[in-house]
Amino acid sequence: MKHLKALNKYFWKYRFRLGLGIVFVFLSNYFNVLVPQITGFIIDFVQKPLPDYKPKTREPDYDSLVDKFIAWVNSAHYSWEKVVAISGITILLLALLRGFFLFLMRQTIIVMSRHIEYDQKNEVFSHYQQLDTAFYKKNSTGDLMNRISEDVSRVRMYSGPALMYVVNLVSVISLTVFFMYKRDSLLTLYSLAPLPILAIAIYYVNNIIHKRSERIQASLSDLTTNAQESYSGIRVIKSFVQEKAMLGFFKKNSEEYRNNAIGLAKVEAIYFPSITLLIGLSTLITIMIGGIYYINGKHNIGLDTIVEFVLYINMLTFPVSAIGLTASMIQRAAASQKRINEFLQTKPAIQASKQPQLLTLKGNISFRHVDFIYPDTGIQALKDLNLEVKQGQKIAIVGRTGSGKTTIAQLLLRMYDVSKGNIEVEGTDIRKLDLKSLREQISYVPQDVFLFSETIENNISFGLEKATHHAVITSAMQANVDKEIERLPQQYETQIGERGVTLSGGQKQRISIARALIKDPGLVIFDDCLSAVDAKTEKEIIGHLNNYLQDKTAIIITHRMFSLLHFDKIVVLEDGEIIEQGTHRELMSIKDGYYAGLYARQQAGRES
Repeated sequence: MKHLKALNKYFWKYRFRLGLGIVFVFLSNYFNVLVPQITGFIIDFVQKPLPDYKPKTREPDYDSLVDKFIAWVNSAHYSWEKVVAISGITILLLALLRGFFLFLMRQTIIVMSRHIEYDQKNEVFSHYQQLDTAFYKKNSTGDLMNRISEDVSRVRMYSGPALMYVVNLVSVISLTVFFMYKRDSLLTLYSLAPLPILAIAIYYVNNIIHKRSERIQASLSDLTTNAQESYSGIRVIKSFVQEKAMLGFFKKNSEEYRNNAIGLAKVEAIYFPSITLLIGLSTLITIMIGGIYYINGKHNIGLDTIVEFVLYINMLTFPVSAIGLTASMIQRAAASQKRINEFLQTKPAIQASKQPQLLTLKGNISFRHVDFIYPDTGIQALKDLNLEVKQGQKIAIVGRTGSGKTTIAQLLLRMYDVSKGNIEVEGTDIRKLDLKSLREQISYVPQDVFLFSETIENNISFGLEKATHHAVITSAMQANVDKEIERLPQQYETQIGERGVTLSGGQKQRISIARALIKDPGLVIFDDCLSAVDAKTEKEIIGHLNNYLQDKTAIIITHRMFSLLHFDKIVVLEDGEIIEQGTHRELMSIKDGYYAGLYARQQAGRES
């Protein structure tokens, strides 16, 4: 239950709806508990003409409204037929009033729970976006999705139906027991004797339900993750003919979820009938003890008293039997909220400065004795890296796979912070800069292209709040993808599918380049972004980039050299260290140099 305290802020936010809902629950049950009293009055009233009728030694202690109703009926001297008819109409009106307040109860409490669900999903999603890259490497997408959907939905069952049932239970029990005790205290104690056994059973079973609920949620996350990965990698699965193997993995996870769910269902299958049995036992005790007292003429108990108590016990049937359902909802919600809290309490490793500095990024960047170790793997990607980039320079970073090239781009975007040393932008430590402003002034084309399931135009203009159609077309032309877009049936309004599944690898890369170019930033970072295009398209793109990058600072990470693009400096990385740097001419003059060998092999490959 302690995990559900996180919802208190929402209850306070919607306290007006919650307060009204509680009032409506009380009123609906108040009008309901008047029905047994009027029913008891009718039964006693129609018995009065009978010869063996025993007058009451004292009048029943009814609610003040019922007393007024009885006084009015008695003063009118109606026949017993009219009294029965009037009482029947009154009971009907009380039922209508109860139904009206039940409607208002759902309009307040259930609607409140929907508002809380909306707020909580927004809170979780907003927090997800603040978390760093390392977090997403450690947690699967399926688990993240399950917590924001399934877990939040289970929590809503607590903030809505479960809360409503609890308030209803408290009001029904308090009102019913109060009037039962006023009517006959001794018979009340006998009638409610089985309830302590019920309380012990609820406490014991709730612990079992809670543990099983946690296991169910964990296995559901595994199942969701398995399914999500299979959908995303369906082309790989089909190409390697692994449908049967993946189905086996899914069946295994599904079997675990089924076993946990069936185990919980078995507990509940025993639990709910047991509650009904105890309620039925209370009814039998009421009839037996009440009947004995009536036969022996003790305690002023008549048939009306027995009928009233049976009606009261029946009123308790649903609320008390719902204790099991409510307890199950609360326990499941607690298990789900615990999982949500685990992520909400996770602090992002990349923290914004308490007093962030705003500056215009021109492209003056310094890496000073930078070391970086990936926190999730412990791999050291950079070792004592020193690099100077001046405004307007075009820098190429080359090296083998795993040499640390992409890490430099990640550090410039502050996806990670350096393990040692510091990075300065315009003479200021990057950790002191406003993170949002820094990233807004950098255009980044990642090695692993990601496109959204949206229109081509929206994908290109993604980095801007507002972009004109003309700007979208211009950036597409600069990325040399405009002609192919115009050949599509809906052109720039074409939906490209999840992750750009309807496009070729080269088209996705060029749309990603267009998305970077439309921002018109001070610094552009291209991470091996032309690997999927042919030589002719590469030549055309580089021709456009030469014009676009004239007054911009650019860092181009690549495995191959672009002879048509002039670089002010070429940096060669090996195992996270700079082993060569200089201009193309300077590096080619190094005998047996890494760059010279790379360039020679590349040229030989083109000639062949």
